[in-house]
Amino acid sequence: MQEKSLSEINERIRNGSARVVTAEEMPDLVDELGTAGAVREVDVVTTGTFGAMCSSGVFLNLGHSDPPIKIARAYLNRVEAYGGIAAVDLFLGATQPSEDRGIEYGGAHVMEDLVIGKQIEVEAHGSPSDCYPQMDLETSLRLEDFNQATVVNPRNAYQRYNAATNSSDRTMHTYMGTLLPGLGNVHYSGAGVLSPLSNDPGFEYIGVGTRIFLAGAQGYVIGAGTQHNPENGFSTLMVTGDLKRMNNSFLRAATFHKYGPSLYLGIGIPIPMLNERLAKSTAVRDSDITVPVQDYGIQRRDKPSVRMVSYEELKSGTIDLGGKEVSCSPLSSFQMAREVARTLKEQVERGEFLLSQAAEPLSRVGSSRPMKQTKESPNVGDVMSRDVVTVFEDIPVEKAAKLIISGSFDHLPVVSRDGRLIGIITAWDISKAVASGKPSRIAEIMTRRVHSVRLDEPIELAARTLDTHSISALPVVDREHKVIGMITSNHLSRLLARRR
Repeated sequence: MQEKSLSEINERIRNGSARVVTAEEMPDLVDELGTAGAVREVDVVTTGTFGAMCSSGVFLNLGHSDPPIKIARAYLNRVEAYGGIAAVDLFLGATQPSEDRGIEYGGAHVMEDLVIGKQIEVEAHGSPSDCYPQMDLETSLRLEDFNQATVVNPRNAYQRYNAATNSSDRTMHTYMGTLLPGLGNVHYSGAGVLSPLSNDPGFEYIGVGTRIFLAGAQGYVIGAGTQHNPENGFSTLMVTGDLKRMNNSFLRAATFHKYGPSLYLGIGIPIPMLNERLAKSTAVRDSDITVPVQDYGIQRRDKPSVRMVSYEELKSGTIDLGGKEVSCSPLSSFQMAREVARTLKEQVERGEFLLSQAAEPLSRVGSSRPMKQTKESPNVGDVMSRDVVTVFEDIPVEKAAKLIISGSFDHLPVVSRDGRLIGIITAWDISKAVASGKPSRIAEIMTRRVHSVRLDEPIELAARTLDTHSISALPVVDREHKVIGMITSNHLSRLLARRR
């Protein structure tokens, strides 16, 4: 087996003779030269990814004030930072929303503002003591005013990421973007062929202490990221770097519509061609990397997979879902991932970026277990009423009025002849119709865009739907959209009373 040492490769980097290619270029080279030939001809393969990395943040040290303050709560541009560490150390999370601007501005935006040189407003509230007498403090700071600004990201650079679609009858706003109803679109994330962990899935090189490109600065892998799941091809990295050395080109704040703030980061890892195993793994193509398309219309932890799909198919712009061509859009930027890999390649070629020996490899066994819930929340089926009367759209308004009067609900679900939900009518709708004396059939006055819930969905979802749309009742439907019950605000009130 053809092999090289890391010290040999670093010496070539120092003297400017190293042959460096990007992970996008490597597959064709391996096809042409074979793995042994690729190890002989190539020294370093650069990778890159650029996408939303919510599990990110920065430790900030403000220095001591006079009189001193022990910060209990702090706000940076009205974004709360955690102060329960030491007197003037804070941790600012990228996804923390602003107190006054909500989700349109968050921790990620504060980080970007600091990187581009803006001044931020700091408001601190202390826990007074003899050694820290100051109670409150306000000041204005720039990035250079902090003693340290150390980025520590618990989970970055997913090896690959599930794609998302939505089978429900309503638009959904998620961390995977806006998903249209009826499998109307597919969103995906990840760089595919350029993904650092897809190019070293066995952790031949990447490990604790590996030097990386982190938003334009040189950072390091601390270890495996949270929810690290290498057994199923979803490895992650925990990384660190100096915010003061980062570049706004590779660090951008964003807000997902009706979801919240996040931080887009560029991360790249140079992989040395130490052996033929690494040559083979860096020859991966988009067609080799597959992910499930998960249905976010099912608002549960375990979402069903609609189908498996490769990054090659996703990047084509459309895929087939159930016989229908559906458009695919990336949430991450492959163009910027290329820029990360290209920039890193140039830094290695100029001798500015040496490769580091990992102190220990990443674990090949991860942990991505679900949360242990000791107090289970009830589902819709636990509190709904099955005693529900449905009507057809062609019945007279007068008949519907009698059903409302004699029934236990102020709502009547309207169904098709095969029992599928097609609308809803309320006592108020009927009262207006009777008073006007005009409409004679339910079809003329019913609401056709009707919200519903399923039997096995959590009660919190029903409560949120009622509140969001200012309605008082929801039909409960099965997977064929047939009405099997009704849940109302009264059901939720009684449940809350029992809990108290």
